[in-house]
Amino acid sequence: MRPLIDLGYRLRRRMLALLRWRTRGVKVMAFDPAGRLLLVRHRYGRSDWWMLPGGGIGRRESPADAAVRELAEETGCTLDAPTAIGRFEARQEGRRDTVFLFRGTTRDAPVADGVELVEARLFALDDLPAAVSPATARRIAEYRGTAAADGRW
Repeated sequence: MRPLIDLGYRLRRRMLALLRWRTRGVKVMAFDPAGRLLLVRHRYGRSDWWMLPGGGIGRRESPADAAVRELAEETGCTLDAPTAIGRFEARQEGRRDTVFLFRGTTRDAPVADGVELVEARLFALDDLPAAVSPATARRIAEYRGTAAADGRW
């Protein structure tokens, strides 16, 4: 199954870049009651990086609804009190992507879906893994107040 997921990921990325489609997605900063942040590792792309969970926004779906849905699909966690934090523009891989960032809480223990994700774990902000994606590191720094948001994902 993994080779098919990897192939699909690469083909989709290439087509989006060639056609210059504009995509919209969400990312979620989900915290447990102890203040730990939920991070995930994907099976495709940079599978060594820990990232915020998220995904695409469906047709006729609001960004907030997509944030709740994506978190549940990927990790089995319910997002309580989703709050919009910001809107960011991404230009990686030759495509135009708008990312809506949400913050909320969850009382659930994360479980990786086994298809898209290899791992899903909660981390204390002072004990993050070494391999955090650059965009995730920026969002955490903004959350902690050590960096100002600059609009880029």
